[in-house]
Amino acid sequence: MARKAQPPRTTSSRKPASVAALAPAIDADLLRTIAELVANSNLTEFEVEKGDLRIRAARAPAAAIASLGAAPPVQPLPPLAKPVTSPAPVTEPPEYPDAVKSPMVGTAYLRPNPDAKPFVEIGARVSLGDKLLLIEAMKTFNDIVATKSGVVTAILVEDGQPVEYGEPLLVIE
Repeated sequence: MARKAQPPRTTSSRKPASVAALAPAIDADLLRTIAELVANSNLTEFEVEKGDLRIRAARAPAAAIASLGAAPPVQPLPPLAKPVTSPAPVTEPPEYPDAVKSPMVGTAYLRPNPDAKPFVEIGARVSLGDKLLLIEAMKTFNDIVATKSGVVTAILVEDGQPVEYGEPLLVIE
């Protein structure tokens, strides 16, 4: 029995689809809105998730930009199709000269675990070096200790609250 001649097999000449072609269409108005929110506010970082889409916008502090020696290029944004309401003005927190301040950005925890008593409470007497709270940063728990002896007169953060560098955590007088 004679076999039919078949053409030689070749690999497909089609190129794989690009990542951009596979990604869902990104809403340009949403990107403009996020960029405008970051540009016109005191926010340094903004993140939004919608379904499988995740957008993160971050802005370097002015000091970091100045240290580079050149100003970054500024491109004006095209006008938005719909108006954007600006966030409420940010008010400066009151100054606490006797406050223990956060040495890092992270999440403050007032107790070693959810079922335990807090490390300190208002009215507690503390000594230099006593553990006051924990700050979790990059999955590492860091002890925050008393910088002087005295009485805790105010706790300015809540358990599980995000904190910024230099933010007052509690007051020891």
